[in-house]
Amino acid sequence: MSSVPGRFAGKVALVTGASRGIGFAVAERLVAEGAQVCLTARKTEALEAAVESLGGKDRAMFVAGKGDDAEHHLAAVAAAINGYGRLDVLVNNAGINPTFGPMIEQDPGAARKLFDVNVIGAVGWVKAAYDAWLGANGGAIVNIASIAGTAPAPGLGYYAASKAALIQMTQQLGFELAPKIRVNAVAPAVIKTQFARALYEGREEEAAAGYALGRLGVPHDVAGAVAFFASSDADWITGQTLVIDGGVSLMKGVG
Repeated sequence: MSSVPGRFAGKVALVTGASRGIGFAVAERLVAEGAQVCLTARKTEALEAAVESLGGKDRAMFVAGKGDDAEHHLAAVAAAINGYGRLDVLVNNAGINPTFGPMIEQDPGAARKLFDVNVIGAVGWVKAAYDAWLGANGGAIVNIASIAGTAPAPGLGYYAASKAALIQMTQQLGFELAPKIRVNAVAPAVIKTQFARALYEGREEEAAAGYALGRLGVPHDVAGAVAFFASSDADWITGQTLVIDGGVSLMKGVG
């Protein structure tokens, strides 16, 4: 999907988990279409490099912190508004997956942390943005879910459950925050990022064999859909989740 020059001119976005991977690709796409962007993630050095890559402080800023830290939510939202004068778009991309294997064998503490970041933290970002700007002025929220949240996902039980919750949360908030705020989500299959490397590293050809389009996804495959949902092109869409999976869901039962 090609960028749409000027589509976000005069708009400001906050993208969580944006120092690399999908989050950075989303920020890059929004900046290319005219937005100013505030990035968040845990590591200051990676965020500094991301801001520089996006064109420096005129186009991007950052606030480092943890995705489940309410004080960090408030600080990042305030920085975006104080630095660029407004906040039009929130992209909830921050997420973790510290567990793998059958759900009943996983450490409950790790599972709680996963939900704190992937679900409770996402709602926290929404509340901070709502209280500071979106509630009075409107805007768009895009949540980064996962195809793992749409069906059983072997080995990814708690992560899948958290993304299923995020999909439900998208519907709930789409209802609760209408008509001034639109809330949508995207649900990617395997995207070639550091976060997902355990799912394909060393066997990418084998991993891609089940995809109708013949390859795994890359971050920019997701960024275009996020930009659409965040833009006025999607003004009559809310509470929806778009699956971005290279056709892997079409292949079930084939072979």
